[in-house]
Amino acid sequence: MGNRDDRYTLEGMVEMDEGCFTVESTQFEKDKALRGRGAAGKQNVAIMAESTRLENLENSKTSRHCRYFKAKVLDSHLKDEINETVKSSIDEKSIVFSDKSTSYIDISNYVELHITEKSGK
Repeated sequence: MGNRDDRYTLEGMVEMDEGCFTVESTQFEKDKALRGRGAAGKQNVAIMAESTRLENLENSKTSRHCRYFKAKVLDSHLKDEINETVKSSIDEKSIVFSDKSTSYIDISNYVELHITEKSGK
């Protein structure tokens, strides 16, 4: 799947966030017992999805439709790696929606528009 993801670029409206996925780890790493970012047994992954807003003509209600998804395993939580991911995965004429993570502060340098929204509980 990773090779396929390299062959296309997301475009239009793109939603982006990071997620931590469980990976196999040694008992020593498990004993460290850190939680959240950087925890043993967790891998940080950038998740990006094309998001198209659709309107029902009968009742004028809007919804979102996802066309393509991309996921990229990240080695760090630093903005430089996020910037490289955005440059290689998202078209420069796109609009990117994300949360207000400090890793995302330079995204607007690589796309048409970057819109941030504070994540709720």
